Amino acid sequence: MKTIFQHIKGDKTIWAIVAILAIFSFMPVYSASTNLVYVVGSGSTFGYLIKHMVLLIMGFAIIYGVHKIPYRYFSGGSVLMLPIVIILLIFTLMQGTTIGGANASRWIHIPFVGIGFQTSTLAGLVLMVYVARYLARNKEKEIRFKESLWQLWLPVFAILILILPANFSTTAIIFTMILTLTFVGGYPIKYLGFILGVGILALAFFVLIAKAFPDVMPNRVQTWQNRIENFSDADSKEAYQVEKAKIAIATGGAVGVGPGKSIQKNFLPQSSSDFIFAIIIEEYGLAGGFIIVSIYFLLLFRIFVVVRKTTTIFGTLLVLGVGFPIIFQATINMAVATNLFPVTGQTLPLISSGGTSIWMTCFALGMILSVSASKQETEEDILDDNPLDILHETI
Repeated sequence: MKTIFQHIKGDKTIWAIVAILAIFSFMPVYSASTNLVYVVGSGSTFGYLIKHMVLLIMGFAIIYGVHKIPYRYFSGGSVLMLPIVIILLIFTLMQGTTIGGANASRWIHIPFVGIGFQTSTLAGLVLMVYVARYLARNKEKEIRFKESLWQLWLPVFAILILILPANFSTTAIIFTMILTLTFVGGYPIKYLGFILGVGILALAFFVLIAKAFPDVMPNRVQTWQNRIENFSDADSKEAYQVEKAKIAIATGGAVGVGPGKSIQKNFLPQSSSDFIFAIIIEEYGLAGGFIIVSIYFLLLFRIFVVVRKTTTIFGTLLVLGVGFPIIFQATINMAVATNLFPVTGQTLPLISSGGTSIWMTCFALGMILSVSASKQETEEDILDDNPLDILHETI
C-alpha cells in the first residue's frame, strides 16, 4: 500500500474524492440499470455494473498517466489537438447518427470496444486548455482585439459551430466556461461583451437557417425549443421525466428507502445517467444527496487550493479551465433532477454511467493533479513552449 502511494503525486484529497465518488457510483448504477434491462430490454444489470467498473478503472488509469505528465506539455498539446478535434467533429456530424428519428450526431463508434465516444466532450476540454494557453501567453501584454479574434476566438467559434448542430447544451456550457475563464484571465471586459453579442447573434442565425432548411438538421432546433417550453408544461414528455424524478426525491425522504430499493428507476428514462441524482436521493434520502453535493463542493475547494499553490499563470488558468466545468456540469445535472433547470442531457461526473464523460472528467482531473504535483515549472518554460518540440519529445 505504501508503495502505491509513493507513485501517486499531487493533491491527495482530490485522489480521495475521485475514489469515493467512483466507489459510491457502483450501487446507484447497478440499481438504476434495471430500467435498461427490464423496460428497454437491453443487457443485464450485472453487465452494466461490470461495464461501469471497467470504464472507471480505465478512467483511473487515465488520471494516473496524465498526472505524471509535466503540465507544460498540455499548453503546446492543445495547439496540436485543435485540428484533430475539428476533423473528429466534422466526421461525427457527417455520419448523421439518428436516435428515434431525431438527429443525434454526437458520437463516433470505437471499433472492437463497442463504446460510443462523444467528440464534443473532448473538444470542450481541448478548448479550455487552449484558451488558458492564450491568456497566459498574453497576460503581460496589451491584448489587441483584432489579433485575439484570429488567435483566440476563431478556433473557439469554429469548434462551437461544429458542436452546436447536435448538442446545444454542451455548446452553451463550453461557451459559458470560456467566457468565465477569459474574464478571470484578464481579457478586457469591453471585448467580452462584444463576443457575447456575437455568440447570441450566431445562435439566432443558426436557428433561422435550421428553421428554413429543416431537412439539414432534422428536429434539433425543435428539440431545444420544446425543452425550454416544456420546462413549465406539465403535460410534456420531459415533464414526465421530471415528474418521476420529483416522486423519487419525495419518496426518499430524509434517509431513503435503501440501496437498490428504488421504485421510480423502473419508470424514469435515463435513470442511470441524466437522472441518477434523483435515484440516489430516493435510495439514500436527503442525507445521501447532501453528502454528494458536499463532496463536489469539497472538490471545488481543493481546486482553489491547487490554484493558490500554483506558481505559474498557465497552471492557474489550466486548473480553473478544466476544473470549473466538472463542478458546473454536476450542478446542472442536479438542478435538472430537481426541476430547477430544463433537461440538458448532462451526466453527473464520475457517478453516472457513460464512457466519454468518465474519461474526459478523469483526463481533466489528471491535469489538475499534474499541476498540483509540479514544483519545478516556471513561466518561461511554459510560455516558450513550441508545439512541434513537444511533438518531437513525445515521439
